[in-house]
Amino acid sequence: MSRTAQGRRFTSNVIPSLVFVVDLLCLLVAVPVAVLSYSLTVGLVVVPGVHTAAAFIAGVAFFLIRQSRGVYGQSVAVLQSGDTGVTFDYVIAALLSSAIVWQFGLVDEFSRGLTLVYVAATTGLLFVSRFVLRATLRRLADSGRIRQRVVIYGADKDTVARTCRMLDLQALPQLLLVGVADDYSRRADAGMVGDLPFIGGFPELLAMARDGEVDQVLIALSDLTRERMDLIIEKLSEVAIDISLIPREAITLAPDYRVNFVGSIPVLTLWQRQMRDGNTIVKDVEDFVVATVALVFLMPLLLVTALAIKLTSRGPVIFKQPRFGFNNREILVWKFRSMYVDRQDVSGAARTTRGDPRITPVGRLIRKLSIDELPQLWNVLRGEMSIVGPRPHATHMKVGDHYYFDAVKGYAGRHRVKPGITGLAQVRGLRGEIQTIERAKRRVELDRYYIDNWSLTLDLRIMMETLVNLLFDKNAY
Repeated sequence: MSRTAQGRRFTSNVIPSLVFVVDLLCLLVAVPVAVLSYSLTVGLVVVPGVHTAAAFIAGVAFFLIRQSRGVYGQSVAVLQSGDTGVTFDYVIAALLSSAIVWQFGLVDEFSRGLTLVYVAATTGLLFVSRFVLRATLRRLADSGRIRQRVVIYGADKDTVARTCRMLDLQALPQLLLVGVADDYSRRADAGMVGDLPFIGGFPELLAMARDGEVDQVLIALSDLTRERMDLIIEKLSEVAIDISLIPREAITLAPDYRVNFVGSIPVLTLWQRQMRDGNTIVKDVEDFVVATVALVFLMPLLLVTALAIKLTSRGPVIFKQPRFGFNNREILVWKFRSMYVDRQDVSGAARTTRGDPRITPVGRLIRKLSIDELPQLWNVLRGEMSIVGPRPHATHMKVGDHYYFDAVKGYAGRHRVKPGITGLAQVRGLRGEIQTIERAKRRVELDRYYIDNWSLTLDLRIMMETLVNLLFDKNAY
């Protein structure tokens, strides 16, 4: 229930849009800068050609990455830290664009020199823009040009304290809490309500608004009726201010809730999946690109491994096992067979242990190097798995004498996303056999943390840590 007033030059709400425009300008300006710089350096007139398409793909990927991280939905990142991670995001976008160019066989038309100059120009402009933006926005906030002066109407000490604490946690310099207005002056203690000054009742609030001393009113009345709310809005809407209602539940549940709209109805969203909308697209593109490139590069290794398995033990090269996939649906996960065919356990009830006699000599080597997991790249291309995600567990997998479902509360929640070839739990030392309930709970906690805090940056870090761990991990057997 908010009414946006007219009359101000601009408010802090323009910051996300401003950040988007600045990013777009940096990407556009970098094109002529890179072409001109490279042409002057090599002494040739360069026609961008395929580079324009590559720059466009990198730009789209960049904005998808930024959107998935919620950068364009808030102003806090720029005002707090300068959002210097923007350069890392663009490098990742450029790598994805290069992979696509390589996939379509356009490498011969690609100038590595011009590409490096363009990436350097873009990241440099983005990096500098963040410091300029931060300094400019803070100066505007300090001068009051984008600072909103806020009055809380009808709040008791507890509500004021919680509201102030929430705003302090978000560190929003563009908001200035002016004071508290209430029709019951007995709430004021020596002119104060909590840490804020008491400015009087509704008449005093209305007078301040008419004098241009208030930009926004937050209504926090616990006994608010529809008739009283309509009267308040009728009076306050006569002046140029914003009027918002703080639901009692918002203070009680904060900061775990989100305000959203279902159609035109404002709602408090108590739980919202992280993998949705643009994030899903980014994740799917990531999986397709990484899986495709990995399969092409690793094809010789896959063929040699398949041949070694076939020549050293009877049975099929590929072992397919039912495991839990997205939303607890069963999928067939592919692996190189590492056990003797007459001793393998499809159900997964029998745990694999160090020195397990069921494992073949070749199987021991490929398990140690995690080569046995590589066929799951096919599961990724089929849309059943992701490169990064909670590891898929066999449907009858146990910890101790209990099934995972019974042993760990909230276990099914780890299946809210597609399972992965590698995951956060694995790079944090919880790979291989899990013998205790405590370690099983810790693994699930890490899986759920990954789901609730997913970002492309987190995925890339997990991939890098996985490659490093392959050389030093002692839990693979």
